[in-house]
Amino acid sequence: MAEINTIAEVNKLKQAPAEGMEPLLAHRWSPRAFKETPVSPHDLKLILEAARWAASSSNEQPWRFLVGVKGSETHNKIFSTLVGFNQMWAGKPGVLILGFAQLKDSKGNPNRYAVYDLGQAAVSLITEATALGLMSHSMAGFDHEAAKKAFFLADDHALGAVIAIGYQDDPSSITNEQMREREIAPRERKPLSEIALTALDTPLAI
Repeated sequence: MAEINTIAEVNKLKQAPAEGMEPLLAHRWSPRAFKETPVSPHDLKLILEAARWAASSSNEQPWRFLVGVKGSETHNKIFSTLVGFNQMWAGKPGVLILGFAQLKDSKGNPNRYAVYDLGQAAVSLITEATALGLMSHSMAGFDHEAAKKAFFLADDHALGAVIAIGYQDDPSSITNEQMREREIAPRERKPLSEIALTALDTPLAI
């Protein structure tokens, strides 16, 4: 494979090959090469508004987002909970966001769809960021207990992912060899026949 060093080259490689797919969704992927350019307050507000207007069961809107702009105490707290591999790159993006869901509804009853709704809001947030020319990377690699302790979250708060948002940099800016190999590796997905079914063992004929 030819050497891949530029943003344009890696984005072409990572583009989802589904013809006719919405370009914003086809273009979205999760880089680790980020510039230290700040995210403007205007763009950050639009990103969060996109999450605010996501759909939710019974309009409960159970999602909450802890927003850490680089240099803030919130950013430092979120960053401190990341595993070492993620700390190697996630200090550069302008914003770190930790999403969580309230597992009880407005009447105090269990909300069985709270985590699903958090996911819907997160996808809206990420898609808006992509539309604004920003990139995002969602991370499961963080210490959940440390995050709950840092932000005084209770047992009825379910954590989602930490989402890094910022401006993409050239893959050549990554010095760690393992990380750079991941950055320029082709994307892989399960075939549609494995995930679109009409019964447990019957693929959808499409």
